[in-house]
Amino acid sequence: MKKVRAAIVGYGNIGHYVLQALQAAPDFEVAGVVRRAGAENCPVELNNYPVVKDIQELSDVDVAILCTPTRKVEEYAKKILAMGIHTVDSFDIHTDVPALRHTLGEVAKEHNTVSIISAGWDPGSDSVVRTLLEAIAPKGITYTNFGPGMSMGHTVAVKAVEGVKAALSMTIPVGTGIHRRMVYIELEDGYEFDKVAASIKSDPYFVNDETHVVQVSSVDALLDMGHGVNLTRKGVSGKTQNQLFEFNMRINNPALTAQVLVCVARAAMRQQPGCYTMIEVPVIDLLPGERDEWIGHLV
Repeated sequence: MKKVRAAIVGYGNIGHYVLQALQAAPDFEVAGVVRRAGAENCPVELNNYPVVKDIQELSDVDVAILCTPTRKVEEYAKKILAMGIHTVDSFDIHTDVPALRHTLGEVAKEHNTVSIISAGWDPGSDSVVRTLLEAIAPKGITYTNFGPGMSMGHTVAVKAVEGVKAALSMTIPVGTGIHRRMVYIELEDGYEFDKVAASIKSDPYFVNDETHVVQVSSVDALLDMGHGVNLTRKGVSGKTQNQLFEFNMRINNPALTAQVLVCVARAAMRQQPGCYTMIEVPVIDLLPGERDEWIGHLV
């Protein structure tokens, strides 16, 4: 069986766990890792792989797994799709997903490639759960309650704010899909806390939530990558009321995101050219091997 050659683009928290997921997958091999520093000061776990500054330096890449900040996804995906390489990402600004799907869809179709976007756990695998529950109880309300835990997307957004030396953004569920953002920061010298806090609260990641910014001496002392979700739907099946469904998980955030990305990279090899979200991809395409075997095992 010819293995899928995957490149890891970006080697932060998610990239580190993507490497582990690829190493554990029976149908993948690592084509290389793209880092801003290239092979300079390379972590020891990358010693057996090509490490470069640009994906163009790698050969025979089938799919690129984008482990970049959300706001860099479009830029990287456009470039890589135009090279004839499929892309997957964990873009997590929910309201911007439809526009990104349209933009990358045009590029992917032009270059006969596939892009699967927003393939983390929310948006991503949770989106698939919400879709199933909507189908089996078409009338009703779904509440998605995150945490308590570290939000990687929100944390990256805070780190990009001028004057922030280190940051941690925690998501605290209030209930009925409402969340509080607790943001802990270390300040760079010469910056005023009130001005930095105001910049954080005005960022699109935070502007619609109750957000508290706290200055601390050490973000590292607070860091915990655990997260979770409680997803509840109460609704109607046909004309029958009071159907109640609940989905819970407690997870290591970057590890689960990485595993979803690798599953979706597999699925990208099986789709027609274009851009997709996870709810558009057959769930069986996330699994390795033959369909008949999985149908016999899972149905």
